[in-house]
Amino acid sequence: MDYAEHYQTVSTDLPGHSLSWLQALRTRANIDFSTSGFPSPREEEWRYTNITPIEKKRFTPKVSAGDPSAAAELIQHHRLDDTWSLVFVDGVYSAGHSRLTGLPESIQILPISEALERYPEKVHTMLQQAADCETHGFIAFNTAYFRDGAFIVIPDKQVPERPIQLLHVSTQAEGLSVLRHLISLGIHAQATVIETYVGEKETACLTAAVTEIDLAANAHLDHYKLQNESDRTFHFGGIYSDQKASARFRQNHAAFGGLMARTEIHSHLGQAAECDLDGLFLASGRRHLDTHTILRHHGAHAVSRESYRGIASERGRGVFSGRIVVDPQAQKTDAEMNNRNLLLSDDAEIDSKPQLEIHADDVKCAHGVTVGQLSAESIFYLQSRGIDEASARNMLTFAFANEMVEKIRHDGHRQQVRDALLANLPQTDVRGDWL
Repeated sequence: MDYAEHYQTVSTDLPGHSLSWLQALRTRANIDFSTSGFPSPREEEWRYTNITPIEKKRFTPKVSAGDPSAAAELIQHHRLDDTWSLVFVDGVYSAGHSRLTGLPESIQILPISEALERYPEKVHTMLQQAADCETHGFIAFNTAYFRDGAFIVIPDKQVPERPIQLLHVSTQAEGLSVLRHLISLGIHAQATVIETYVGEKETACLTAAVTEIDLAANAHLDHYKLQNESDRTFHFGGIYSDQKASARFRQNHAAFGGLMARTEIHSHLGQAAECDLDGLFLASGRRHLDTHTILRHHGAHAVSRESYRGIASERGRGVFSGRIVVDPQAQKTDAEMNNRNLLLSDDAEIDSKPQLEIHADDVKCAHGVTVGQLSAESIFYLQSRGIDEASARNMLTFAFANEMVEKIRHDGHRQQVRDALLANLPQTDVRGDWL
């Protein structure tokens, strides 16, 4: 399907079509996309992920929310208690399932389709500040096609009393969900945002979600993402953050679902900023799960920590590509990257590519990567304690993954991720009471 050509038929149905600046931005993005197309393995950053299967299918966006009753059970199961929530069904905001009761007037949490009507100048200021269409075709595609998403503005020194959940549910066969989330935290503001992506079983669809984050000086954001869509879903997610002086960004990414899924987490670190990235992927069956990170240290005295773990079984394939870039003026940078991977079958594959690009001379940077199988010594040790071999393997696999789950600070989301992990582990008889 020629999406660039199809754009001409849907552009007037997209939110904000009456805003000249947005129309110009969308048109330019569509031109960029028509020129570049979707990324290909010929590009170095995409060498391990071939998205040709996406290009061979025709995905159609849902024009209106319609009756989201088909998603009611999934929404009920995955919506977290004690949160403000924005719910999107097949890429369209569902007011009836969202919960914003008790939201302070000073804090803005609303769908971007509504924000374009109420606060168009604010949206104009925030859009495309952290994510550039020229980076690759998926971002240009998202900018041209996004139909909805979240608009979150936390003013200076404000700390919402509840986390904010962005829950996306896919139900439409061959559906196309394009979401753009904009998050801005003022000086000394703090917040927790949780993105959850789930879908009906056997639903084949494409989700393209871009999150842009602007953190003012001394702002602090905890951001979580769970990608647990059906095993026939294609997913592209991009999380792009701009950290001003002394801002802190914590991000935890869990990827268990999708036939092919890639999530990018990029951040630009200013003076004395701090960034902590943690992640876990489980590529079972024939899943292809790709995690790509870039941390650019632009200001001096910034600190970053990355820790990712991957598990691949059966014919699954996992990819981790992490890059730390230290600009010439970013003296006193302190950066570490660690990637550990576990292969559970002979046909499974994990590609890991850590990179350091250092242009300053007074820095402390390190990276490490391992790809291996379960330790025979550890299995033997558990067997010597009366545990059968199968249970020993299950316990070690679960423990390897659960270390990353334990890093999640929000209790409800941590339990949700652990439940998803247990449901997706290839072994049977993996028990949650092993904690």
